[in-house]
Amino acid sequence: MLLKIDFNSDEAIYMQLRNQIIVGIATSEIRDGESLPSVRDLAETLGINMHTVNKSYALLRQEGYLKLDRRRGAVVSVSPDKMRATMEMLEEMKVVVAKGICRGITREEALQMVDEIYRYYGTEE
Repeated sequence: MLLKIDFNSDEAIYMQLRNQIIVGIATSEIRDGESLPSVRDLAETLGINMHTVNKSYALLRQEGYLKLDRRRGAVVSVSPDKMRATMEMLEEMKVVVAKGICRGITREEALQMVDEIYRYYGTEE
């Protein structure tokens, strides 16, 4: 698992970490049941604060991507709750689409982007 932090980004570091782990799961680079590095190890590897990693892991747990195991630490465990996932995706997409509308992106262009993203992840339907 290769995680990179962009210290010049406007995006919070814990969100960068969260997003990269989600993408890793979506691309099967990180698999269900796999243990992630300890908070301390990952913080040291990335050169960030342990609290930042802990915040990211806590958010991923809350969102149904991780479970915390006393022996194995943070373990990838994707919640199969499709209704919850659909509602979360809808709320996130509302903001993304609104940003696109503000910048003149058409519905057709947005749908084309969504199709490209699904192809990228190998989940064309």
